[in-house]
Amino acid sequence: MGFMNTINIVGSGLTAQQLRLDIVAENVTNSQTTRVENGEGAYRRKMVVFEAVSGRDSFRDVMARAMGSTTVSNSGVSPNAGGVIVTEIREDESPMKIVYDPTHPDADEDGYLEMPNVDMVKEIADAMAATRAFASNVTAFNTLKSVISSGLEIGR
Repeated sequence: MGFMNTINIVGSGLTAQQLRLDIVAENVTNSQTTRVENGEGAYRRKMVVFEAVSGRDSFRDVMARAMGSTTVSNSGVSPNAGGVIVTEIREDESPMKIVYDPTHPDADEDGYLEMPNVDMVKEIADAMAATRAFASNVTAFNTLKSVISSGLEIGR
C-alpha cells in the first residue's frame, strides 16, 4: 500500500527532528561544562548529520521483484522506503572559547579557562528549524490521515 510508505517517510522525519532537538538540548545543557567525563577538556558542541533516502526502487530491484525474487539492501532501510536517516552525530571542530578566570578550578597556571564552543544563537536557530521541520511532518501526517479517511468514506 502506497500510504504506508508515506507514513514511514513522515515517521523518519519526525524521528530525525526529535533527535536533532535532543542534541540541541544536550548542547544547551552543557554550554558551561568545562570538564567532560573522561577529563579531556571542555564540552564540544554536537551536530546531527542527515542523509536523504530515496523512496524509488532501482531498476534492478523492480525486475527482481517482478521475477519473484528479492534483493537485499545494504543500507538498513527497506528497498522501497524513503525519508531521512541520521548518519552520524559529529562534534563541532570550531575553536573553544578562552576566558580569563583564575579562580576557576579548571583554569590553567595563567588563569585562562577553556569554555565549550556552544553558541546559544546557533542552538536557538537549530531548535527553531528542527521545531518547524517537526511541525511540517506532523502537518503532512495529518493530511495523510484525512486523505485515508476520505478514501475510506468512498467505499461506503
